Amino acid sequence: MIEETNKELEQYYEEMLSMFRTDGWKTLTEDLETNAKGIDSVEASKNEQDLFFRKGQLYVIATLLNLEEQVRNAYDDLGTE
Repeated sequence: MIEETNKELEQYYEEMLSMFRTDGWKTLTEDLETNAKGIDSVEASKNEQDLFFRKGQLYVIATLLNLEEQVRNAYDDLGTE
């Protein structure tokens, strides 16, 4: 059962790594980095609610921008187990 789970995880990570090599992924991350610069401004916040909304946007963007590194680390860890 554990070996089957590892095979499924390995396939998942390999598919993700394949996606990271696409031009579409590169374009998406470039767009996210550009958008983050515009969102990351306290001065542009209209009120407290807008500030928290921006915080949420930045959290989602950071999660996506860090996804590749997280997947690579998890894939490497899978090989060392």
